[in-house]
Amino acid sequence: MTNPRDILNNRLANLDAEDTATADAQKPVTLDQQSTGRLTRMDALQNQAMAQAQARRRAAERQKIHAALQRIEDGEYGYCTDCGEEIAPARLTADPAIALCLECMRA
Repeated sequence: MTNPRDILNNRLANLDAEDTATADAQKPVTLDQQSTGRLTRMDALQNQAMAQAQARRRAAERQKIHAALQRIEDGEYGYCTDCGEEIAPARLTADPAIALCLECMRA
């Protein structure tokens, strides 16, 4: 099995790269009616909103990853943060940042 810390750090690097790649899409949209038409501006606003939503999703994922890395440092990685039971290895393989066992996730 690959080291969870390496997987998590790799995912952080990928999130940073995605942020960099989409930085321009999140910038304010110019509403100059002389240079662009109404539909073009509407498309630009919609693209901006989608890029901002993706940035929020990446920020939430980044928080989950940092929490998982902290659990590794604390020696608590692989254990449910609610009940303390061991998280199934298959769940950790599917999502190394997972914090809850299946029972607590269902509750």
